[in-house]
Amino acid sequence: MIEKVCSRFIYNRNYVAKDINFGVGAQAAMLEGVSEVAEAVKTTMGLGSKGRNVIVEKSMGNPKVSKDGVTVTNKVAGDGNTHRTLQVHNMAVDAVISDLKRRARTISTLEEITQVATIFANGEHEIGELIARAMERVGKEGIIIVSDGSTLDNELEVVEGKGMKLARGYISPYFITDKKTQKCTCIFTSLNFPSNKSVETIKSSDLDVLQELQNPLILIYGMEISNVFSILDMFALVEREKREVLVVAEDVGSHAALNLFFLSRNLGGSKQVCAIKAPGFGENRRANLEDLAILTGGEVIYKDPNRGNVNMEMFGTAKKVIVSIDDTIILHGGGDKKLIEERCEQLRTTMEKSDTMFEREKAQERLSNLYDIAVLKVGGASKAEVGERKDMVEDALNATRAAVEEGIVPGGGVALLYATKALENLQTQNNDQSRGIQVIQNAIKATTLTIASNAGFDGSLVINKLLEQDDCNLVIDAAKGTYVPCEFVDMMKTGIIEPVKFERTALVEAARSSDLLLPTTTEAAADYWHRSYEDLEFQSNPPPLCRGKREGLEKEKGIGGKEEIERCDFGRVEKEKGIGGKEEIEQCDFGGFGV
Repeated sequence: MIEKVCSRFIYNRNYVAKDINFGVGAQAAMLEGVSEVAEAVKTTMGLGSKGRNVIVEKSMGNPKVSKDGVTVTNKVAGDGNTHRTLQVHNMAVDAVISDLKRRARTISTLEEITQVATIFANGEHEIGELIARAMERVGKEGIIIVSDGSTLDNELEVVEGKGMKLARGYISPYFITDKKTQKCTCIFTSLNFPSNKSVETIKSSDLDVLQELQNPLILIYGMEISNVFSILDMFALVEREKREVLVVAEDVGSHAALNLFFLSRNLGGSKQVCAIKAPGFGENRRANLEDLAILTGGEVIYKDPNRGNVNMEMFGTAKKVIVSIDDTIILHGGGDKKLIEERCEQLRTTMEKSDTMFEREKAQERLSNLYDIAVLKVGGASKAEVGERKDMVEDALNATRAAVEEGIVPGGGVALLYATKALENLQTQNNDQSRGIQVIQNAIKATTLTIASNAGFDGSLVINKLLEQDDCNLVIDAAKGTYVPCEFVDMMKTGIIEPVKFERTALVEAARSSDLLLPTTTEAAADYWHRSYEDLEFQSNPPPLCRGKREGLEKEKGIGGKEEIERCDFGRVEKEKGIGGKEEIEQCDFGGFGV
């Protein structure tokens, strides 16, 4: 039950109002919602400055101005959401996808990847070059992470080999040996290591404060180390091995950390001991420890070790460990390559079958720890600028990867427009199928029509001009209002390209959405309260007392014929002369209302 009081709504906590529609009314309501989103998104479609901006209001923080369809809706596959949302009224067919693949141009060389990445990065050659270098270093399967930078410059950090980056640094400055430079470099001189660097930092000084362990043993402890005596037997083995030690535990108490420091100074053979906390929480933390055990060839210890069950096989190994104040990088773990690959395949399956974005992100984060890592740090003069440029870099990276994976086609919706000719030869058996083909043709023309309209041209004239070409060899340059050939050199020069994957996924998702919406004949929506302008004005200047209809209150006869008068002072509703003549006062935590 909802009562109107002083231009406000009072909710009954036990019931939620529902708006239920059936048949044509349900389909009309869903179509209205889809159309509103499509109208907002399609204004962003265009080349360069021809696409319009959309202001996205957020529940917290300042509104965000964007011309990216992904931001206006949600991120699913790069920035193909602009096409998908516009075409969600219709369906896609295999004939169109086959025609797209036939026209695709493959991208393989470093120079081509740089050109494509620069185009998708709005012409910023520096970003395009960094993306191409990152893809060259880590490969198609490698993980490239886009993060906020701390300087004005854009930076690339690459960790080679089967390495893991943990978002935890050393737990205490006691583990730093050089007080002047805030560094601790411990080299195990009896082994020879490759001279090439495993960490490449371009314009970066993030690893200035670090600790390096060469060929260390890695103790993976799945419990809290409250005192050092619980792992003393493990260090007895370390003393004989004369190896450095990295301790990764669920938690390390302050006294245990101090004891580990003194223990490292008293172990004659051990060069250095460093301790960090395991990243994550709950099940995610346990999964990270198990990943680390597989990478390093060690074992996660979940019980107090004693002399009866302690052996060197419990320790993991790595060629190098770099520990800074913020994170830990483990390079070239000593785990079995077959087990590592099986773990990676398991995580890929988890990403594909997961139902929630949180689980997919965590699985991708764990997968990145087992593959080569490249981190693109986006710089800027302010937090707002970094956030905007970060979105642009992520879109450019997704588009470039999609282009390398499936190739590119002429942009501006022209590839889809020319694919309508492939539908003309399809045989239909009845009028319904013919109308279905016509619906599909109209849907895939919508991209070019919208881009031309946003640029200020007559979309119908542009479409007719392009379809007149027998060889389908023209594309519209909406920024200049001219037509250019679809040759590869011309496409690269003008930047009018689109990944085949974006066009294909847009069509496939549109078909799936249509299959879901068209058969739907019943729709139920919860009627939630939203603050209006009057609500905000009421909150800023609440009247001291509202009584009677003159102040916007309604008087009703209560149970037993007694009159009930409600008084509202924002956050409190008092009912006077309630049931039995007793005064009832209720306080509501939701929105400051009482019932």
